[in-house]
Amino acid sequence: MTDLPANAAHPYEHLTPDVVLDALAGVGLMGDGRLTALSSYENRVYQVSLESAQPGNTAPAESVVVKFYRPGRWSDAQILEEHAFAAELTAAEIPMVAPLALDGRTLHHFAGFAFSVSPRRGGRRPELDNLEVLEWIGRFLGRIHGVGQAAPFVHRPALTLQTFGLDSRDLLLAGNYLPLDMASRWRQAFEEAMQVAAAVIAEAGVVSSLRLHGDCHPGNILWTPEGSPGAGPHFVDLDDARSGPAIQDLWMLLSGERAQRTQQLGALVDGYEEFRELDRRELALIEPLRTLRLVHYSAWLAQRWSDPIFPINFPWFGSSDYWKGQVDMLVEQTEAMQEAPLIV
Repeated sequence: MTDLPANAAHPYEHLTPDVVLDALAGVGLMGDGRLTALSSYENRVYQVSLESAQPGNTAPAESVVVKFYRPGRWSDAQILEEHAFAAELTAAEIPMVAPLALDGRTLHHFAGFAFSVSPRRGGRRPELDNLEVLEWIGRFLGRIHGVGQAAPFVHRPALTLQTFGLDSRDLLLAGNYLPLDMASRWRQAFEEAMQVAAAVIAEAGVVSSLRLHGDCHPGNILWTPEGSPGAGPHFVDLDDARSGPAIQDLWMLLSGERAQRTQQLGALVDGYEEFRELDRRELALIEPLRTLRLVHYSAWLAQRWSDPIFPINFPWFGSSDYWKGQVDMLVEQTEAMQEAPLIV
């Protein structure tokens, strides 16, 4: 295993519970001292219980969720585009958990951190083996993309072969994150995969790019059972919102063997096309997009390595075994991209 760059002090080390509570107090929300760290590696996210009396604010719940954005990742303009997109979706009565406007603003600053406050929403992961659930999610994705296609992002980046593939490669190689015994093998597997991905993308032709959720995996969908208020899906976490093809927000909900994925995709598309037609050419992009996400994930780990929680939670990153697994998956993806796309 190659020695990874040494950790330096990270800004999140200064994000103490007192700082969290003082930040909330600065926007008129008084916590009662109870806060729970929620699962998030990219940002720091806390559920904070509020005192019973909250004069002068519009917080709708006894607790709120506060997100402290990773310093240096997004500019204020990019974060505000995320917030504006969320506001458009909620205005269209799409169940997106959007930041609260406190003192007329959704983005706030305290102690060097940018943060937002959202209402707390309960729910569980959706049962994706239930085709009715998938169809229901598909309907809302169609509605989300209907809003997403109305106007482009100005400040947020696009999901492309360059941004997720080639830029990730450059970061990994420049930072010496690959062990010597795997570097050449990984680079060869990467180059072969990118050649095939580029060919598949070119063959599909020019497809529409629109504002996406960007990271629509099951963990970012909260499901409320039928019979409960607001039954159905609630979408959370637009932190990875960017421009790209519509199929990006569908393929991460697929799993299993080809027959199972075909059935799942059919249910999603049935719901989706009640509100927006899906360009069938985009089906050929599923495996290239999966390949780009695979590479981008490794680059994401590398970029975050100075954050103390990453070496603790991903100790295997940088090992020869990890990179051998990445090579094997790139080889598998190269083969998968050459197969016929799913048909619905």
